[in-house]
Amino acid sequence: MQDDITLNVLGQPLVPCSFEPLTGFFRDGCCKTNEEDAGSHLVCAIVTNDFLQFSLKRGNDLITPRPEYQFPGLLAGDQWCLCINRWIEALEANCAPTIQLESTHAKALEKVSMELLLQYSQSHSL
Repeated sequence: MQDDITLNVLGQPLVPCSFEPLTGFFRDGCCKTNEEDAGSHLVCAIVTNDFLQFSLKRGNDLITPRPEYQFPGLLAGDQWCLCINRWIEALEANCAPTIQLESTHAKALEKVSMELLLQYSQSHSL
């Protein structure tokens, strides 16, 4: 059972991350989670080529289309719900993508500070 209102890191209702391509652990466009989501898909990232190559080298191919899963493959600029630990790994490798704060789940704050998220927010990178 999910909360009536899922909050983002700003303490406001979570805004969908992407419908094209369709993202989220539940494939509902939102970076929501529950106990079945071992990866904690919490961060709404705007992926870059650097990040996509990093993820591929780490064993998670987000580039190759997988029609059997209705997955078109990601391109730089696409928004996608990332696992919080993968985003932290990318941060440590200097290739963390920017994020959409309004679409990043509040549980991300259990792993990273708001200050760090602000540094990587889309609004601060323009």
